[in-house]
Order: sequence, then structure tokens, then C-alpha cells
Amino acid sequence: MSGAELSGVIAVNKPRDWTSFDVIGKLRGVLHIKRLGHGGTLDPMATGVLPVFVGKATRCCDILPDKRKCYRAGFRFGLTSDTQDITGRVLSQSDEEVSREDIERLLPDFTGDIMQLPPMYSAVKIGGKKLVDLAREGREVERRPRPVTVTGLTLTEYDPETREGILEIDCMQGTYVRTIIDDIGGRLGCGGVMTSLIRTRSGGFELSDCHTIEEIAAAAEKGQLEQIMLPTDRVFALYPQSELDGHCTAMYKNGVKLRRDQAGFEESGVHRIYGSDGGFLGLAELRDGELRAVKNFY
Repeated sequence: MSGAELSGVIAVNKPRDWTSFDVIGKLRGVLHIKRLGHGGTLDPMATGVLPVFVGKATRCCDILPDKRKCYRAGFRFGLTSDTQDITGRVLSQSDEEVSREDIERLLPDFTGDIMQLPPMYSAVKIGGKKLVDLAREGREVERRPRPVTVTGLTLTEYDPETREGILEIDCMQGTYVRTIIDDIGGRLGCGGVMTSLIRTRSGGFELSDCHTIEEIAAAAEKGQLEQIMLPTDRVFALYPQSELDGHCTAMYKNGVKLRRDQAGFEESGVHRIYGSDGGFLGLAELRDGELRAVKNFY
């Protein structure tokens, strides 16, 4: 399989201290292909699931339907920092004792649809500039809380002596895990920082789907990339699957809008469309009696 023919998804287990762009840069050299994109930026200190889209699959990047993210976050109470994690400049320290019960009592307040103030060290833009760039200039600007959704928040480990532990977080895109920890620490009166972060799920991919950079490089060297490349259509597993017959497949590929009776299915909305040979053609929406292409992958 040559670089020009590569298309699909490689789920990468991002190394610590690498940016998401570092991963893309490395894989461009490993795969010998420039057309790469990723599904959701991870902070350098974080590890875990980073879906990388290859070739035609880069068309997925702006239409990912699965917004759910899962994380395993380490924390320490008794500290605050300017980045809300252990890598930042310490702003305050506290000897306040914190029990497991103290923490668990607060978790329901940070679960569900909540409001969250974006941290200064984030990619959120205000006035056309990223907050992180302003923070690095030593500036802090007024920010407005934004709605985020946290569907699950569980304390799985905690040591009251060190005030360190692990939180499992199930949330939707746009949620800042370190801000949850900082906010809980604020409510406890002692502060808190994130000490580690592993993303265990993103874009419908799990940690078990992931490969290290070294594993990907070894597969490329052996000509076995197809063994770790995941199919593009897996990204859209949330949508119903529909198949076209040979005649309609040809019409669809020529840009003809198919009628509901030609498409052969009744359910309105977005569908995964497959041709008569079983190949994934892309996404199309059945609306007002017509099948209209949303994004093609052939």
C-alpha cells in the first residue's frame, strides 16, 4: 500500500510531552503522506486516544458525530497553578485536610449540564486571539462561562494522606478536565491541580484501538499498515447504514439526487451510504423526499 493510496484512521496512543501536531509531524515522515489530520487536540502532558485521519479520511475532521470523550485524570489537592495542572506556576498552597467523603459529596454538582469558565491556558479564542497566547504574554482577560456536559464523574482512587487520587470523567466535547479539578479544589477551600491525564475514548475510538508511534513505525517498515488502519466509516457508526443497488450507485457517484423510492429506505436524516459492491461512499441526508450527499469518500 503506497502513501498515495492510504486512507483510513489510525488510533494513536499519544505520548506524554508531545503536542497533537508533533504526532502529525512524526507520522507524515513515517507514512510518507502529507494529508493527515487529527480528531481533538490533547495537551502535551496528556496521553491516550488521538484519532489520526489519513488521506481521504481527513474529510472526517470537521464532521465527527461522536462528541463523547472519556478521561482518567490524576489530581492533587492543596495546590493551585496558573495552568490548573502540575506543570504550571504555583499560585497557592494549603494544608487543609480533605476526606474521600468531602470529594464525593461535591461530584454531583459537577455532573450533568454545567457552566464552566474556560481556563486562560486554552485554545478558546477571544477577540480573535487564543487565550493561551494571551496567558503566555502575562495577560488575563475576562471570560464568560460556557455550557458543558459531564455525563459521568467518579472518584476511583484517593489517598487522604497525600490528597492525591484519580477521577474518571465521561463528558462531551469542549469540557476542560483540569478546570473541573480546579473548581472542585476551590469548593473544598484548598485548591487542586491535575497531575496526569489519559484520554480513554474519543471520536468513537477506545484506548484498546490505539497504537504507539513505535508500533506504527514498525508496521510501516514491514508494509503492514493495513493491519492497524481502521476503516473510515467506523467514525460514523452512530448513523444508520443504507445500501444502493448498482443503478443507483452509478447515479449517486455522478451527483444525481436520488428520490426516496430510488434510495430504497424510508428513515429521514443522515445515513452511511454504501455502493452495490459494499464500498463506503460517504454520508447523505434523506430530506424532503430526496437523498442529498453530505460528504463523499470515494
